[in-house]
Amino acid sequence: MRKISLMMTVSLDGYMEGPDRDIDWHLVDEELHQHMNDTLKHMGAFVDGRVTHELMAAYWPTADADPDTPAVMAEFARIWRDMPKIVYSRTLPSGPAEWNTTIVPEVVPEEVQALKEQPGGDLGLGGADLAATFLRLGLVDEIKVYVNPIVLGRGKPMFPVSDTRTPLRLTESRTFGNGVVLLRYERVTPNSAAS
Repeated sequence: MRKISLMMTVSLDGYMEGPDRDIDWHLVDEELHQHMNDTLKHMGAFVDGRVTHELMAAYWPTADADPDTPAVMAEFARIWRDMPKIVYSRTLPSGPAEWNTTIVPEVVPEEVQALKEQPGGDLGLGGADLAATFLRLGLVDEIKVYVNPIVLGRGKPMFPVSDTRTPLRLTESRTFGNGVVLLRYERVTPNSAAS
């Protein structure tokens, strides 16, 4: 069965965006970008909220057309463009959209479960608001947090205040040359707690 894999870049103090929605503090060098490419190219689909999707669609569809684009970024442009994308939005029209995208108006757990049961690679989840909904509904199977060596002090937290507890087990950690640390966790389910 496919997993829902939440991937998020955060500051050391847990913010995924700065106070003005800025993300210019994200440290993405060639090593980290190649790691992302190697991870994401095996996904079955990207699952995003509207804001994340529009941010990606504003740049990546044609990023590889510029001859000055670094090879690792051009590779990601092709990965992003070709990957099926499921975008949850109440404001965009439902159905097929540009760049291999399907717009879905609501998160319906039974529909997500059916999606997980389809063949193919795992599903990469992005967007803090959508992630909060998936977490609340118990739909996230793993969380990959890329902690950047910076304290922002304020901004949008990765996890909003919630009454939902989600027990996790650390399954991987990796330090990149630029100081970013990957922490990968799997959700602990009653069946996996004994293993």
